[in-house]
Amino acid sequence: MNPAHAPGADRARITGRLWVLSAGLYMSVGGPIIRFADDIGEWQFLFYRALGTAAAILVYLLVSGRPVPLLVRRAGVTGLVAGLCLSVAFTGYVWGVMHSTVANALFLYSPAPVFAALLGWVVMREPVARSMWFAMAGVVAGVAIMIGEGLAEADLLGDLASLSAAVGFAGFVVGIRRGRHTDMSVAILIGAVITMAASGAMALASGTGLAAPAVDAGLAVIYGVLVIGGGIVMLTIGARSVPAAEIIVLSMSEVVLASIWVWLAFGEVPSILTLIGGAIVLGSIAIQAAVGMRRS
Repeated sequence: MNPAHAPGADRARITGRLWVLSAGLYMSVGGPIIRFADDIGEWQFLFYRALGTAAAILVYLLVSGRPVPLLVRRAGVTGLVAGLCLSVAFTGYVWGVMHSTVANALFLYSPAPVFAALLGWVVMREPVARSMWFAMAGVVAGVAIMIGEGLAEADLLGDLASLSAAVGFAGFVVGIRRGRHTDMSVAILIGAVITMAASGAMALASGTGLAAPAVDAGLAVIYGVLVIGGGIVMLTIGARSVPAAEIIVLSMSEVVLASIWVWLAFGEVPSILTLIGGAIVLGSIAIQAAVGMRRS
């Protein structure tokens, strides 16, 4: 029997997909939290969110009995690069949402499946199944339809920031896939520490400092502890048995759900195009998950 198709491997792939889908659901509340925290600067928000993320991951590693210095050494250059990519994704997403509409930020985040597929092939020579390409096309097309109406109001800074988040997230996913034979949870800690150092330095250099409204700073910390800390741990666990491109497609459930939460929290009623696009995205994710599980 081919080890790749052994019952244990099959169960691991199915479980991995469920972890990735759960991560998308968990992280979808991030956009609304950023919208609620409207009296804090970008670098300040990033600093406190990264602080919460670093604290959550550090506690998780210590409670589970994992020596952090040893994990950092084992993760090596791959862990450092994955953490750097995650820091780019952290920064780009916050700046994209704060300098554009949530819809436009999500639209420019949607190319992440293509970036992940290409990076996965270049770095790891991972084949991309035909069904995955169709699923990626469906995801991109659905998100484009869902939020295309907001493109005219976007600014260049928000566009570039959101696009950099897509590239960074794809790089992080490929990195943790490349290091899947070791514990890559520490890459999240590395990414949070890099983000905290960079955003703290930028906040001080820009003159805004780190003093921020307590409520907004608290929301940022909660975002880091619960949403980022919990969601990315789920994603990291799922990445051990799910190819990079498939991780991105499955986690794109975050895009649709974030739009729904913004609607519920701020009364933004989805248009017909939003509903149609959301249905296409969810359908693409569901079909790909079903095809993958059937092959397993």
